[in-house]
Amino acid sequence: MATIKLSADKIDELKDVCKSFNNEKGELINVLHKAQGIFGYLPAEVQEIIAKELNISVAHVYGVVSFYSFFTMLPKGEHPISICLGTACYVRGAEKIIEEFKRVLNIAVGETTNDGKFSLACLRCVGACGLAPVVLVGDKVYGRLSPDSVKDIVAEYSK
Repeated sequence: MATIKLSADKIDELKDVCKSFNNEKGELINVLHKAQGIFGYLPAEVQEIIAKELNISVAHVYGVVSFYSFFTMLPKGEHPISICLGTACYVRGAEKIIEEFKRVLNIAVGETTNDGKFSLACLRCVGACGLAPVVLVGDKVYGRLSPDSVKDIVAEYSK
């Protein structure tokens, strides 16, 4: 696996976050939340810094990061696309929406386009069942979609 180069400013910011939680082991999840906000994801290099600052093993940090679905070790696209797979969305054709996004973007679920513009993910429920099937692009909700809607959504963010 290739290592990434972290900027000194962001490393300092991460260390300040750890200090703001008094470098306490019990604050790991809070630190991880803040770290993901800084970097957008939690690569191994970030996990190593957190482990050192909180005086815990890298394996422990990795275990927490890999356990909780909120945390990601892969960078997300500039426009993260999340397709709801809750019951209402699934019954109303979410699978066809996923397949069309995969085809249009030429990526699989969990991947990011080569240009870094889009990433594709699935989630369990958005809580907008009356609009099923639902897709989120960032924080924007798109509802009552059909596979034909996908091209228009992608075009909106490709400008």
